[in-house]
Amino acid sequence: MVVNSIAFLLFFVVVFLAYYFPLFKSTPLYQNAILLVASYFFYGYIDYKMIPLLFGATVAFYLLGNWLKREMAKEHWKSASYITTFGVLLGVGVLLYFKYLNFFIESFASFFITIGINVSWTTLNIVLPVGVSFFTFKLISYVIEIHREHINPSREFLDFAVFIAFFPTILSGPIDRPNKFLPQLQRFRIFDYNLAVNGCQQILWGMFTKMCVADNLAVLTDNAWGNIPNQSSSYLLLVALLYPIQMYADFDGYSNMAIGVSKILGIKVARNFNHPLLARTVAEYWRRWHMSLTSWITDYIFMPLNILFRNIGKWGTIFAAIINLIVIGLWHGANWTYGLFGLYHGLLFIPLVLSGTFGKNKKIKENKNKLPFIEDFLKMVLTYILVAIGLVIFRADSIQSLCGFTRAFFDNSFLPFNLSHCISSWSSFFLTLVLTFMIVILDWTSRKSEYALYTPSFINNRCGKILFFAILFIFINLTANTTPSQFIYFQF
Repeated sequence: MVVNSIAFLLFFVVVFLAYYFPLFKSTPLYQNAILLVASYFFYGYIDYKMIPLLFGATVAFYLLGNWLKREMAKEHWKSASYITTFGVLLGVGVLLYFKYLNFFIESFASFFITIGINVSWTTLNIVLPVGVSFFTFKLISYVIEIHREHINPSREFLDFAVFIAFFPTILSGPIDRPNKFLPQLQRFRIFDYNLAVNGCQQILWGMFTKMCVADNLAVLTDNAWGNIPNQSSSYLLLVALLYPIQMYADFDGYSNMAIGVSKILGIKVARNFNHPLLARTVAEYWRRWHMSLTSWITDYIFMPLNILFRNIGKWGTIFAAIINLIVIGLWHGANWTYGLFGLYHGLLFIPLVLSGTFGKNKKIKENKNKLPFIEDFLKMVLTYILVAIGLVIFRADSIQSLCGFTRAFFDNSFLPFNLSHCISSWSSFFLTLVLTFMIVILDWTSRKSEYALYTPSFINNRCGKILFFAILFIFINLTANTTPSQFIYFQF
């Protein structure tokens, strides 16, 4: 049951009616209970076998948070540090077991076989829980924020359980922080018409980017990666340049739908994108891309490492940045390509740190024609190309697949450019390119909006907005791929 499905629509209608129109007087407790039941039903509908893990982890960290606060109140700082460390290790342990244990077993077995030592290790029958990378980060941040005295433990277990399992965000984020999310659950949420309309508009935009752009681009990219040796270099180049748009339209599409659904329920969740196509450096790209993850990693990994390495100056910042990006890469999954993807991006930070442009975040200036100046435009193009190269590494299923793509790109003929085996018609191909170009243009024109790829800034009246979203609705019905692909970030 995904957000852009009929099943979810029916599910959400029931939740909405029960949430806002109860048979008796509604309270925050009642609304939170509805959210918790809905969240566990939603999660169980996808993978009911993992409900005990989600619930058990929630109970464990709720108890840890209260225990930690009691020790801090008694000024038992050493015990508090131990509890916090245990909480972090517990959260990391859940990730390591479910997501990386088989990967380590296979990697060590391959290593020993390579050096001539025969081993008979076999992988375990471990099922990867959906959303585990997202809800474990929520759990870890909860104990850290209590230890840093930024928040108090949640008084109500119900509130904390909703924070961890909140159904719009549990599968693919955004990764909310407890200090922003939990206080909202303590207030009674009255239906806000304007906020709900805003949320519906954001859902519609997310559906457009996912169903019309990402799913149509997926046809091109998936077919190319499925038969790399027989593709021309020109087609592989096109696929490499289009994949960043596909990733953006797919993931931002889900984020917008999740944020929109949350708005209808009167809850604001973290922003996840800030027009990453406009980034002029790789550092700026990561400040604009998957912001809830990037800020999480920055606060809890990069900053402590940067302080630890401060005695070696800029190289300390470089080492911290490289480790930071490798962690981000490996967060996506147990595959060497993800680690290489992170290392690649980490190395791109070296010239930025050495030149002193690492932390700069200058506003993009526009000329009299409302376009970026040529210097900024060229930086955007260069950054996009660097990101596209990195996403080739990211997209590869294995190092062998990556090498195969690279070999085919340099060895195969640049022409002919034959797409007949990858597209249903040339008209659908050109329509996909037009929609892709539309994403790029709207990213620029909507750069001053609150959310990425949202209402363009030149549409500043009600009639214009109604027309804009009516056109989107028509596009969705006419151009949405009839065989939609799974959201890319569901696998993480």
